[in-house]
Amino acid sequence: MWRLILQRIFCSEPVVIAAILLNAAVVTWTYFPDFHGNTALMALDKFLTIFFVCEAVTKIGLLGSRQYFGTGMHRLDFALVIISLPSLLIGVIDIPDTSFLLLFRILRLLRLLRFLQFIPNIDHLLSGLVRALKASLLVLIFLAFFNFILAIVTCHFYGKLAPELFGDPLLSMFTIFQLFTVEGWNEIPTEINAAIKAANLEWYMLDGYGLMALTRFYFGTVVLFGGIFGLSLANAVFVDEMTIDNNDTIDHKMDELQVQLASIQRQLSETRELLEQNRR
Repeated sequence: MWRLILQRIFCSEPVVIAAILLNAAVVTWTYFPDFHGNTALMALDKFLTIFFVCEAVTKIGLLGSRQYFGTGMHRLDFALVIISLPSLLIGVIDIPDTSFLLLFRILRLLRLLRFLQFIPNIDHLLSGLVRALKASLLVLIFLAFFNFILAIVTCHFYGKLAPELFGDPLLSMFTIFQLFTVEGWNEIPTEINAAIKAANLEWYMLDGYGLMALTRFYFGTVVLFGGIFGLSLANAVFVDEMTIDNNDTIDHKMDELQVQLASIQRQLSETRELLEQNRR
């Protein structure tokens, strides 16, 4: 009898999903300043943690460890349960700083990935996503390499003029990537040109106005090749690979139509031959 009760509670998909949604609501609610550390919410959070532990234990007992861990979703659930166990120590053991234990509760939100199984054609969608990521890998590597080269060059020439943007290679890489996304493409060269004008700089027979024009041209080139061409190419490759299955379906249907048309043409030819023979 107890086995049947446990099975109805912890193996019922609606009950588990309701617990997952309630867990997400509790974790979210505790991060509002007025409810941070709320006793009732913390108690409910611990109850949900124990519920998920009981769910895992019950399913392992009913299905067996081999069948249970043979499913990817069950392995993910079990890992998240183990990771979230330290959150039970909050308020029980006197630890100077327990704020890091809250991170284990946040990881339980990954159980919401279970809802992916209710999306129509999810396997088809995920396979397309994996294929698109593989196809886009080369373009992304090129963009990363291009970003790195531009970051070093820009850091060398503009690091002292705009240290908050290009003061070191990592900061410069972030700013260049920002330009790739066409964010701040106008403000950044304007800020650098203001620094050039204020310092009254000259370089290789170029006065301040020449340097400002060269700066605009340089950053315009960065946006053109990195942002407009580079990211557009990556987006085009990604979308093309995601929709290639649809194209394959259309091509298959076209092939079937061509076969049917060829069959109809043969039948028409045979009918004409028979009619000619009858006339003779």
